[in-house]
Amino acid sequence: MLKIAFGALLLTCLATLAVADENPVGFHASTLADPHNDRALEMVVWYPSATTAAAQLIGDDAVFVGAPAVRDAPPAAGKHPLLVLSHGYRGNWSNQIWLASALAHKGYIVAAINHPGTTTHDRSPQAAAQLWLRADDVRRAIDNVMAHAEKFGVVANDSIAVVGHSLGGWTALEIAGARFDPDRFAQDCKAHPQLSSCSVYEKINPASTSASKTALAADLRDKRVTAVVSLDLGLSRGLTDESLAALPIPTLVIAAGAPSRELPAELESADLAKRLPAGSSRYVEISDASHFSFLSRCKPGAEVMLEEDVPGDGIICRDGDSARPREVIQQQVTSLITAFLAPSSGDKADSL
Repeated sequence: MLKIAFGALLLTCLATLAVADENPVGFHASTLADPHNDRALEMVVWYPSATTAAAQLIGDDAVFVGAPAVRDAPPAAGKHPLLVLSHGYRGNWSNQIWLASALAHKGYIVAAINHPGTTTHDRSPQAAAQLWLRADDVRRAIDNVMAHAEKFGVVANDSIAVVGHSLGGWTALEIAGARFDPDRFAQDCKAHPQLSSCSVYEKINPASTSASKTALAADLRDKRVTAVVSLDLGLSRGLTDESLAALPIPTLVIAAGAPSRELPAELESADLAKRLPAGSSRYVEISDASHFSFLSRCKPGAEVMLEEDVPGDGIICRDGDSARPREVIQQQVTSLITAFLAPSSGDKADSL
């Protein structure tokens, strides 16, 4: 296992981060029907395009900074790697706009989805309790993008990745082949009740019946996925040692290193990384990143606005104790992900 300290990485990552080119990026939003589980899925896709049309800001609002794209632009020619983004609990597809836009500029097709029940505008208890269907959401996104090359471009079948933040990180590990043990997790939460993953899990209550417990513990792997990345994930302590040790695809684990009682790196991301195969996994801890550093960049005055609306929500705009702005932290994360997913990523990572 290679742990890369923030100080050693800073100059390397910023020096190698390519400035996004001026090639236009397409954007398409849709809702995927679901005749089986009554789980309509909101999905957006960012993709390379050759259009000359003027771009507009996507996901830009009073709080968060958006990114420019051309709606429904024709896709660029050639094959492109596909990446699916999975948001955290109470998050939504716009949380990682910064990453989707940057990767689309680098030639990726990027799909982002809203997981029913655990997203900002859908808190349905029934949908939230079906936690195992998050992996199926990702699978449906892959199916849809691959079936519509005329909209998004042709997917390179040997280059399909999943990146998830927080609960989305758990989702990425599950679709990579990790297995969850509800009994293990319940027992662990007795020892670590302060973890936010424990309080969220208790609220969602996904293992309330024998049938749901079986579904949650099932093998949710999609063999088309060739690599996964977790961004300060949660629920990792319920993943079994055996499944993690045998994880069949490369995994990059990025942790927020800022002190946190509810999501400490040592009990979540670092603990996960120790149990992954040493030869195919990488662990990076960014000391000045908070759990919310992986969300979109906040506008000036946004923290005050959030606090006035709901006291405590201003934390969304705070990073760790550092002079580095969130934008720079996110540039580092983008550089780490693109280097890891590159064809020669193993050689590059080992040389850092």
